[in-house]
Amino acid sequence: MTFSDKPDIIAEGNFIQFVRRGTWEYVTRRGISGIVALIAVTVDRKLVLVEQYRPALGARVIELPAGIAGDGMHKGETLEAAARRELLEETGYAPGELRLVATGAASAGITDEIISLFLARGLRKVGLGAGDGTEELALHEIPLEEVGTWLKEKCDGGVLVDLKVFSAVYFAGFEEKKPAHPGSR
Repeated sequence: MTFSDKPDIIAEGNFIQFVRRGTWEYVTRRGISGIVALIAVTVDRKLVLVEQYRPALGARVIELPAGIAGDGMHKGETLEAAARRELLEETGYAPGELRLVATGAASAGITDEIISLFLARGLRKVGLGAGDGTEELALHEIPLEEVGTWLKEKCDGGVLVDLKVFSAVYFAGFEEKKPAHPGSR
């Protein structure tokens, strides 16, 4: 299958475009430079998650703190700056350490979004969080060793879980098992 370099716009709204490349149709966001999501771990080993209602799914969803980079008044913003901003905005935490751990497709069959996952450690509570005023977020801080059980209970109660949360559990645990520096045991 051959695709042209530039997709044809089928329809567009304020924030997204519905496009076609060859015979493939998909959605793209307008005017952004990326998507960031944060694996935020407190000093007492709790994973910071948010819960909010998502109209596209008609349900509440457990998610990582996340957001868009480079949109609106944030034009030219780096992914790291967006990650710091989103973490503070949604959770009230500022990271002591912030490191990119993975980048990948969100849902390759329907969107061209690429998500950059950042690991945030050494968190300091410096604000209230709760979103940008257009969101209704519930903040959860779950001990890493209890995340699996907690997520199952939420699912049993009808709440959905964004799959990136499971990646977060992996990266949070993986980072704890890595040597402190090369050659250490």
